[in-house]
Amino acid sequence: MRNKKFFIVMILGMMSAIGPFSIDMYLPGFPAIASDLNTTVAHISLSLSSFFIGISLGQLLYGPLLDRYGRKRPLYFGLSLYIAASIGCAVATSADALIVLRLFQALGGCVGMVASRALVRDIFPVEENAKVFSLLMLVIGVSPIIAPTLGGYVTASLGWHWVFVVLTLMGVFNLVAVHFFLPEGRKADKTLSLAPPVILRRFRDVLKEPQFYTYALTGSIASAGLYAYISGSPYVFMEIFRVSEKQYGWIFALIALGLIGSSQVNSVLLRNFTSQAIVKVALFCQASIGLVLFVFTWLGWLEVFSTIFLIFIFLCSQGFTFPNTSALSLAPFSKTAGSASALLGSIQMAIGATMSALVSMLSNHTALPMTGVMAGCAVTSLTILLIGSRVIRFKANQAVAEEKAVDMIRTT
Repeated sequence: MRNKKFFIVMILGMMSAIGPFSIDMYLPGFPAIASDLNTTVAHISLSLSSFFIGISLGQLLYGPLLDRYGRKRPLYFGLSLYIAASIGCAVATSADALIVLRLFQALGGCVGMVASRALVRDIFPVEENAKVFSLLMLVIGVSPIIAPTLGGYVTASLGWHWVFVVLTLMGVFNLVAVHFFLPEGRKADKTLSLAPPVILRRFRDVLKEPQFYTYALTGSIASAGLYAYISGSPYVFMEIFRVSEKQYGWIFALIALGLIGSSQVNSVLLRNFTSQAIVKVALFCQASIGLVLFVFTWLGWLEVFSTIFLIFIFLCSQGFTFPNTSALSLAPFSKTAGSASALLGSIQMAIGATMSALVSMLSNHTALPMTGVMAGCAVTSLTILLIGSRVIRFKANQAVAEEKAVDMIRTT
């Protein structure tokens, strides 16, 4: 039984990894793609922007579909669209065609991200959700390490077209795994309407739940610190600290391993501590380290090794925050877990992309934009958690008081 659960988690992890692989794997091929399609790297980079647009909007689309038609039918559609778009990318003959096809690739692939979170809520008991999300972090966390390296080798050996062939095969593998090995999860609910006003009301109802918006915002803003690091770290390490591309790859891998390792330690801690308690301690540590990182950068006290150490500790905290906030966000929902998962994913992506862009906008040829945004995300996340926890307790106490009043009326 335990092996079966682990196998299911691996399938869910592969579905979730479609996004990171599709984003990172073709990045080393940008110069080759630009040369082959007679354009600039800046023009090709728009294909990354179109992918982010598709992955953000697509998650909102699939949420209601997963609730209405069950989990598998939207997965079949989305993964088939992803496979077709990946084939199109592999044979694209112009930059504009690649940009459009990447949009459709994202619209198809993001179904795996939404469905995997919803299926965790469907298949596993609520009290096990945080542990399962920790295991998903293991698969998702490895993706940014493997994808660029694999993409570089494929591009150098076979050409950039083959990167999209590999992504096509990944889509086919997921489609086969979903059909033959993945449990159905929650059944279709034909009573749920897909009329736009009804879908918007459903999203509104999810957003009105204090536990959802508290932990969704807490986790998303904390995760945005990771996006700020990814956006700013190439310049900080390779331009300011003058490390080589190879050395930067090792630094990136080391810090990513810290994130992955802490998410697995989280599974052990959950045997003795609640998700709420772990999140609070992790965010306090993350906010403290973030402030130290920013202040020491401002004072000019950091060099390459101390910077690596502080970022390592900062992102280790993230390994405890993400699984627990994800589980706590989705815990109140069963019937509309798909919609809740879609909203959670869109909020995470939107805030992450915004913070990543903010690092670029604030660029002043120092490490301050990256460390400042990282610290700001951690402190803001902790503040939202502390305020939101009070709101959750107040609502819970209010509900208990109302229930007692009703019972008193019934007994009189």
